[in-house]
Amino acid sequence: MITAALPYANGPVHIGHLAGCYLPADIFARYLRSKGEDVKYICGSDEHGVPITIKARAEGISPQQVVDKYHKIMGDSFKEFGISFDIYSRTSNKIHHQTSSDFFKKLYDQGSFIEEVTEQYYDEEAKQFLADRYIVGTCPKCGNENAYGDQCENCGTALSPTELINPKSKLSGAKPVLRKTKNWFLPLDKLQNKVDAYIDEHKDWKTNVYGQCKSWLAGEGLQPRAMTRDLDWGVPVPVEGAEGKVLYVWFDAPIGYISATKELLPDTWELYWKNKETRLLHFIGKDNIVFHCIIFPAMLMEHGEFILPDNVPANEFLNLEGNKLSTSRNWAVWLHEYLIDFKDKQDVLRYALCANAPETKDNDFTWKDFQTRNNSELVGILGNFVNRTLVLTHKYYEGKVPDVSEYTKEDLLVLEEISKFPDRISASVDQFRFREALGELMNLARLGNKYLADTEPWKLIKTDEKRVKAIINISLQITANLAILCEPFLPFTSEKIFRLLNCSPLKWNAAYRTDNLRSGTVIAKEELLFQLLEDDVIQAQVNKLEDSKKENALNQKKLPEIKAETSFDDFNKMDIRTGTILEAKKVPKTDKLLELKIDTGVDVRTVVSGIAEYYKPEDIIGKQIVMLANLAPRKIKGIESKGMILMAENEKGELSFVSPTKDNMNNGSIVK
Repeated sequence: MITAALPYANGPVHIGHLAGCYLPADIFARYLRSKGEDVKYICGSDEHGVPITIKARAEGISPQQVVDKYHKIMGDSFKEFGISFDIYSRTSNKIHHQTSSDFFKKLYDQGSFIEEVTEQYYDEEAKQFLADRYIVGTCPKCGNENAYGDQCENCGTALSPTELINPKSKLSGAKPVLRKTKNWFLPLDKLQNKVDAYIDEHKDWKTNVYGQCKSWLAGEGLQPRAMTRDLDWGVPVPVEGAEGKVLYVWFDAPIGYISATKELLPDTWELYWKNKETRLLHFIGKDNIVFHCIIFPAMLMEHGEFILPDNVPANEFLNLEGNKLSTSRNWAVWLHEYLIDFKDKQDVLRYALCANAPETKDNDFTWKDFQTRNNSELVGILGNFVNRTLVLTHKYYEGKVPDVSEYTKEDLLVLEEISKFPDRISASVDQFRFREALGELMNLARLGNKYLADTEPWKLIKTDEKRVKAIINISLQITANLAILCEPFLPFTSEKIFRLLNCSPLKWNAAYRTDNLRSGTVIAKEELLFQLLEDDVIQAQVNKLEDSKKENALNQKKLPEIKAETSFDDFNKMDIRTGTILEAKKVPKTDKLLELKIDTGVDVRTVVSGIAEYYKPEDIIGKQIVMLANLAPRKIKGIESKGMILMAENEKGELSFVSPTKDNMNNGSIVK
């Protein structure tokens, strides 16, 4: 049973998500399938997290509309990219609600929960209790000012909202207050010994995973954690007295792996979750380590019927062009956009992300490195070898696999070396060292290129055709083995090579052999596996990121501080009234100024206003505005201006009229 972290359905998938868990899990699942293992690869959209409700508020739509939109975008993108889920489900499904409710009810009935009235943060402006992710503040561990109430994504520390320094509500920006509410807690402190023993049984886990778990357990130790929340979006808590409450998203989400398996295999799902012979693997990013290695296993232990994770191979973070990937700042390479911009180049991104995977430390994705890996490695090494082999086969043998009557000592050494690659790649993949495994795959292509360069069949063809037959046959056998071994990493390329070789796809064990292509088999005409990526194509992607950076700089421009206090008497001196623009024209020899004739209800006067960058004269005639009517007159470009139009200015410096919203505000109506 292989799972990949359920992505929040509040936005599309980007390369950080892919490199973190979905691509490594896919490589491992494909590898096991090729070896004949009984494997299921499970995932789905996490549709109950607070990020969903935040997104819904931001877009002015319902949470259900949000999850429907992004579930489809993510599911379609994963499929087109070749992520081979056996099922991509969603936690809004009825079967998930039932499964997670049943899980909670079993723990409730057996007395696993503590019912407590506690103080939780409440937003008095929004008039609701705040889920952990609705609260942000300074992390007490690393000082990150944007830590969430349940976790700091900068240092990975799991938190509780009351630990945050200077907490504030993400709904209103106000400082939340503590109010009493009842919830159900899982007493993790009573399970600490079990969890400790479980973690100690897995010292073979990746260093970053094992280390973070031990550090977390050795700190203040496990504390009771609320498994219910005061929200209206999620799985309703299935007990009396819990009206208006839903299951904590980190209780309900990992159960999504189980409910998705039930959806896929309604009759045999228990084989993958309750059979002691089954191996359970969670592929995640480092920000999910605590939840998958401690909290979810504790839930499973308390339930008592399920197997525990055998391994949790978590990757570190992938950065983009030297900066942390950020959905909110649009600093990302979005998968659905990549699939449009680089049609039929799924394997190029799969290769680049795997070759640069953040397996032991944070790594950086750059478009220049992407281009280099494509041009120098995929085109220059793998593609070059396959293309040369096919070209020579057609040139010398009309596209037929030549027969071999004898091998030289050099040939036999190469054949022996070829058969070692499945074990080399397996040794790395089995330890979740996918970068290393991919390097071994490319070494097989390098071996092929070196073999052709050393034997020079284009020279021997005139004097020793028998020798050339052996060389071409061996080169074709290498090509077939490349197709087998690259399938977990580059599935589209594997499929293409098998098609070119006129050969049905072969499984992993066939790669130990060097006679997978029969003599006389007619192969297809040569076809390039990969295309060179030109500088202008890459520069277009760099420019897209630069545009995002400029947009972010504008968006992050700080609003000015509130000015010093003034008195009502001072405010009362200002005569602010409504008026209507009767005429408008540009002031000659200026870019920003418009000369306006305005009906104030009392008189018609001229006002010069610096709004020409944002409004055309013909578009604002008849516009009702608000103006400061008793501003002392002044000459601007030789025109006497009597008054000032009131405008709102945003962080980007863009101007917008302040206007009455009701039609019955006649000219001259006083603003007060």
